[in-house]
Amino acid sequence: MAHNIMENKRMFFVGEKPWHGLGTELNEPATAVEAIKAADLDYTVVKEKVFAIHNGSNVLVPGKFATINLANNLPLGIVGDNYKVIQNREAFSFFDVVVGEGQAIYQTAGALGKGERIWVLAKLPKEMVIAREDIVEKYLVLTNSHDGTSSLKMYFTPIRVVCQNTLNASLKDTGDGISIRHIGNVKSKIDEARRVLGIAVNYFSQFELISKQLVDVKLDVKKAESYFERILKIDGDDEASTRKENQKLDLLHLFEYGKGNDNPAVRHTMWAGYNAVTEYTDHYKAFRNEEEDKTNRLSSIWFGSAARLKGRAFSAALEIAGIKN
Repeated sequence: MAHNIMENKRMFFVGEKPWHGLGTELNEPATAVEAIKAADLDYTVVKEKVFAIHNGSNVLVPGKFATINLANNLPLGIVGDNYKVIQNREAFSFFDVVVGEGQAIYQTAGALGKGERIWVLAKLPKEMVIAREDIVEKYLVLTNSHDGTSSLKMYFTPIRVVCQNTLNASLKDTGDGISIRHIGNVKSKIDEARRVLGIAVNYFSQFELISKQLVDVKLDVKKAESYFERILKIDGDDEASTRKENQKLDLLHLFEYGKGNDNPAVRHTMWAGYNAVTEYTDHYKAFRNEEEDKTNRLSSIWFGSAARLKGRAFSAALEIAGIKN
């Protein structure tokens, strides 16, 4: 199923307009339910039996169910007997205790496709200073799907302020996000919120430490070229495709001239090399047409091919720098 951001009305944002340019500015939502309503995502999902048409008759398909968005009666996916629907309005409410204590703020919410995946972006306080005037802010992406492809999860998304790059970095035990235990009673929700917040605090502490180490690793143009060939999987024994060679040239240009990479504290370091990749995937990677560029880029950055490329770039940077993850 294609992943794209639903119509602009199905998104809100607080503060500065997001880089993807979608959404309507609203006052700050105080709770997850208010965020869901502000983004016009307060629809109900139901699980219905699946039938096949055979010789003009409806035949029940055993063990299979369709999830339906009642707002538009569109199917969102096919799931099994044990799949439990978690409504949008309750999916992220466990995190309200963290927001209520001022340890995070809901900033953006939206849905992908026909509503099969919904997400809320929360910002944590206390930015990170990786190098002189090179600031990274801390965000969490809370996401849930209605098509059985993903459980209720949280992903860590550092964002470099100077270029608005999302710095997907797979650290130990958090590479594919962390699953959220969906428990009904209030005490359990509070405990779960504090558990995931604790994991987030540890993640960003580790990320800051590693990022500062990457700043200390020098990377000249020749080594940067080798680094980009590695993450693009360009084999020196074979003739590389024109597309990959062009990507490498784009990355080398961003390594030299990308936003923030002219900072004397950052220039020609492993940190600059990694951020050449993140700037390319977030802002320059081409989609087939302008509309796809607007609608597919965010999904790719958080959950798709761009996220995988950035994860590969981060892992390679750590290996080249001799940093243990």
